[in-house]
Amino acid sequence: MNRIFNFSAGPSVLPVEVLQKAGEEMLDYHGFGLSVMEMSHRSKAYSDIQDEAEQLLRKLMNIPDNYYVLFLQGGASTQFAMVPLNLMNKNNTADFLITGSWASKAQQEAARFGEARIVASSKNDNYSYIPKTVKSDFNPDADYVHICTNNTIYGTRISPDNIPDIGALDLVADMSSNILSEVYDVNKFALIYAGAQKNMGPAGVTVVIIRDDLLGNAMEYTPIMLNYKTHADNGSMYNTPPCYNIYICKLVFEWLDKLGGVSAIEEINKAKAQKLYDYIDNSDFYRGTAEKDDRSLMNVPFVCTNDELNEEFVKQATARGLQNLKGHRSVGGMRASIYNAMSLDGIDALISFMQEFAKQNG
Repeated sequence: MNRIFNFSAGPSVLPVEVLQKAGEEMLDYHGFGLSVMEMSHRSKAYSDIQDEAEQLLRKLMNIPDNYYVLFLQGGASTQFAMVPLNLMNKNNTADFLITGSWASKAQQEAARFGEARIVASSKNDNYSYIPKTVKSDFNPDADYVHICTNNTIYGTRISPDNIPDIGALDLVADMSSNILSEVYDVNKFALIYAGAQKNMGPAGVTVVIIRDDLLGNAMEYTPIMLNYKTHADNGSMYNTPPCYNIYICKLVFEWLDKLGGVSAIEEINKAKAQKLYDYIDNSDFYRGTAEKDDRSLMNVPFVCTNDELNEEFVKQATARGLQNLKGHRSVGGMRASIYNAMSLDGIDALISFMQEFAKQNG
């Protein structure tokens, strides 16, 4: 098997065990004589898959009973409209912490439906840090406060210990690029949403975890498909769900559960990230671009101190099977996305190449 080390920001690396099991079950799922791709979403065989996926996710994240788990489509970007349509319904205003391009896009979309107030932003320094806030910074009349817990492009994160103090307001979090990577207390959030293609499965599924009291108050002109109650009332089957992608998510949840759950993968992720950051910090050839206190466990952007070498680094790394390391154009340089399924062997291989490249070009 000739597997590369895939450092893509998304769609991203999946566990080999998951891919192998999916391959084994491709033509005949559990003796039913067909692939999950071919199943009716109304069949018991498929409904059992989706039910198991939900129960596993509930276990992994310790999701309370008063929260719905929805498997939706449209990517996290569709949530930029769904959230205000469903939640900006009391005072028609919401607060936003702008820590990257996706948080900014969420704010811009919400501004189409009401007042979308920017509480703080790190745009002044190319989103290289998480701005500090205090409770009094937030509007006590805000219908909700929106944050992005991990900024894929810029390599920053709001850790479980640094969630903004917003008092009794409802907190909404885009967790697309770090869901299941470390333990967050779901009770602290009114709504969590995440695209699957980083830590859960293939692109095409968006998970929404929503507190039950938030359902049923959507704006009057909200399209049926953009109303959370539509999907909650129909068990995420108002229309045909992305069945095969949800099945892959189930396999990923099983894999993570066998590892020991989110607390176990959190320790692995911290070890992986620390090893890479330690090498970068102790090198005079490379430089990290995110502030140390706010660094992501999932996305590690860095540059060569000689910018002219960045392109050559990516070229040579790709030839060595260390692929998708090119940084986003807004940051430049390189970005290693080291999601849950990235092995420590991948980190070691990257560091080994970085040492070799530095020696050749230093």
